Amino acid sequence: MLDTSMARRLGAELIGTGLLVFFGAGMATVTLGFRAFGSSVAAGILLIGLTFGLVLLALFALIGPISGCHVNPAVSFGFWLARRMTLIEMVGYWVAQMIGGLLGALLLWAVMVMSPFYSRSRIGLGAQGYDGASLLHASAGGAFLIEVIATAALVLVTLGATRTEVTARVTGVAAGFALAVANFLAIPIDGASINPARSFGPAIVVGGLALSQLWLFLVAPLVGGILAAGAFVLFGRAYETGAARAAEPATTMAAAEEGVPAPAAGRVTTTPDMPPGTQRVVSGGTTTEGGARQAGQGPATGQGPASGQQPPTAPGRSASATPPEGNRLKQSAATGGGGETIG
Repeated sequence: MLDTSMARRLGAELIGTGLLVFFGAGMATVTLGFRAFGSSVAAGILLIGLTFGLVLLALFALIGPISGCHVNPAVSFGFWLARRMTLIEMVGYWVAQMIGGLLGALLLWAVMVMSPFYSRSRIGLGAQGYDGASLLHASAGGAFLIEVIATAALVLVTLGATRTEVTARVTGVAAGFALAVANFLAIPIDGASINPARSFGPAIVVGGLALSQLWLFLVAPLVGGILAAGAFVLFGRAYETGAARAAEPATTMAAAEEGVPAPAAGRVTTTPDMPPGTQRVVSGGTTTEGGARQAGQGPATGQGPASGQQPPTAPGRSASATPPEGNRLKQSAATGGGGETIG
């Protein structure tokens, strides 16, 4: 039985995928199906790509905090391969995304049939295709290759943009732009699926040629997810290694000769020659010493009644360095070279 948290996540994925298919495939239907791009095919492609990217950006703000906003079985597959989610979670996401894609396509079809100019067999629902269904009449091999490359790019960007050190705003913008750019190139080649759920819903509703070619748009994006997960694992290891090296404490010139690393910033250290109560604080590359005297300075003789140390300084003032030669002579004369004061 699903817990409340998992049910919320699956519900968010279902709604998000449905909205992505409704608006994205809807724009593709109006633009390419009804030939609403006018005399510029490039303008139509640009409009469709921006629609998908902006919808995904909005969905990250809406359901990102709930489910991570995968809305794509290939993205969930990449997350599972990268060990960012469990197998049960991935299967649950797949089911929710496929149902959401089908519901979004059914809702879009219910809107389109209200127009007397709409024909399901002729205009369709923005489904993808190759050969005669492609603007460039690309072959199945070309369609498969572009789907693998475009999906791998999208999944890799999404994996990288959802690391813990990346802010949520950057995540949505990065994923949205990646989807838009992928659509710009893939739309004229095969209609740009890059998402099995986005192809599944319209193909089931339209049937015919779109349904017979659906296999390619289910398999190719998953292959792209495999490539993206592999690249992310390699990049992730390199990133962790670089971060670990950057976190290592720097060594001073003196410590480097002895092979001893310098203390990290903000640490309080002591040295064997420092009397009790004396501390050395390293902050921002600056060493501040407090207590009875500075670290590394030998005990001064004839400067106190019994301890042989300088009297403590006032708060906010550092202990003075070794006194000048003249001061040492005066102190020696005053004390007689010992711990007693000569009256």
